Amino acid sequence: MPLAAAWLIWRAKWRQAAIVMLATMAVDLDHLLATPIFEPDRCSIGFHPLHRLPALAVYPLLLAHPLTRWVGAGLCIHMALDGLDCVVMRLG
Repeated sequence: MPLAAAWLIWRAKWRQAAIVMLATMAVDLDHLLATPIFEPDRCSIGFHPLHRLPALAVYPLLLAHPLTRWVGAGLCIHMALDGLDCVVMRLG
């Protein structure tokens, strides 16, 4: 998804945008703070520190400034996909 967003939105600088947005996957390092680190039925949203409401409120704000726009886009895409995963997990 970050690659598609970079290509569609920032075509002139899609490579740089994609690299920055892919780097935002490092937000998942907060999973290392959980015990157990991996639990297949656990929803990341609301559980891990960088997946909680205070952080989720900041990520869209990063979209407003040109210097943080790609970071904000990467984090928003990441959280949207994690949220979708939670919904699918609950349905299945």
